Amino acid sequence: MTLITNHMPTAELQALDAAHHMHPFTHGNELGRKGARIITRARGVTLTDSEGNEILDAMAGLWCVNIGYGRDELAEAAARQMKELPYYNTFFQTTHVPAIALADKLAELAPHDLNHVFYAGSGSEANDTNIRMARTYWAQKGKPEKKVIISRKNAYHGSSVGSASLGGMSAMHAQGGLPIPDVHHINQPDWWSEGGAMTPEEFGLARARELEDAILELGQDRVAAFIGEPVQGAGGVIVPPETYWPEIQRICDKYGILLIADEVICGFGRTGQWFASESYGIRPHIMTIAKGLSSGYAPIGGSLVCDEVAEVMNDCDFAHGYTYSGHPVSCAVALENIRILQEEGIVDRAGSEIAPYLRRKWEALADHPLVGEAKIAGLMGSIALTPDKASRARFAADPGTAGLICREECFANNLVMRHVGDRMVISPPLVITKPEIDTLIDRATAALDAAQKRIEAEGLMVPAS
Repeated sequence: MTLITNHMPTAELQALDAAHHMHPFTHGNELGRKGARIITRARGVTLTDSEGNEILDAMAGLWCVNIGYGRDELAEAAARQMKELPYYNTFFQTTHVPAIALADKLAELAPHDLNHVFYAGSGSEANDTNIRMARTYWAQKGKPEKKVIISRKNAYHGSSVGSASLGGMSAMHAQGGLPIPDVHHINQPDWWSEGGAMTPEEFGLARARELEDAILELGQDRVAAFIGEPVQGAGGVIVPPETYWPEIQRICDKYGILLIADEVICGFGRTGQWFASESYGIRPHIMTIAKGLSSGYAPIGGSLVCDEVAEVMNDCDFAHGYTYSGHPVSCAVALENIRILQEEGIVDRAGSEIAPYLRRKWEALADHPLVGEAKIAGLMGSIALTPDKASRARFAADPGTAGLICREECFANNLVMRHVGDRMVISPPLVITKPEIDTLIDRATAALDAAQKRIEAEGLMVPAS
């Protein structure tokens, strides 16, 4: 056990946290009674908590620490920029060197003609930008009635009012008067849970064609855009069938609507290429970025915009922006992060060496009695827990009951693996090594074994009728 110094005892920190800190996506009183886990430092893929436990972080924070923890270069880049220019805005016909340099670098990296960036502080902010940009684009082209944005159920695009409306999470829509008007949701391409007797290929086409049905129902003259994550992350790492995205692209092209690829999770190497749009042959008009842009070391997000849309937007006074759009420190950190990803070949290695090794190990988890499906795209994977593999059955218990048990067993085995309902998901740092992958799989297997015993003991191994 590693000795951690220079902080109060864990119980005192937990009490202070419960007294004053309101956590995201958390039942505050329940957490206060249990006590939050307090992370004190990190290095590589390993977290250390206030009790000295060393934990393998198979979630890279919140899908974001692509470069791994503890890279001093990013801290030094932030310090240098703070000393030179800690802050200035990009309003009022003003700019600064870090914003210029990062925009140039992003245009170099991005696929197709995504040569422009509108900065934000997060993916949520960037998707709010996308709502206003898509609607303003059509208004500038003389079609102000084109306001509807089509998204998907169980999608996640952020938690601000606009971005949460784009997302298709019913629990989020139940709070705060969501969704906002003119957002329409179609079904997700989750074959394992919803495919029935169709093959994955048939199902992928069927779900994609729901977009066309929605356009015709709503009216082509009213639909502004379709937004989708190449792989649904927070929805449970839903990897679409191979037929899905080519058909979505065909439909967007046919009806002339904007295609927005939300790559907040998928971008910057997560799927083994710089952007998942490259992996799936998507040609977006707008791409949402954040998370891996700075590997989570500094808050930053943005919308990468194609030449056609930028040309229209640049011909108007777009009354939109944020205090921290293009924050110089965040831009400097993002530039250093990208430099390391490039110069050390981290993305290339992740795609050619680490992702195939992880795939073999991860897909073998499908042999476990509790696992019905093991899916993976690059370095993001999911396993579906089931009481009956043959029928792809859900549990009779409330959704997430089995998943929460498994997550607790993961924590008990010093592994951060998230549950989304009754799916377990991973998204480790791109710098994870093969021996660390072996450790991840060993701990995941131990957690699954322990979870199965608890689920059986509690009488929960019952399929839904």
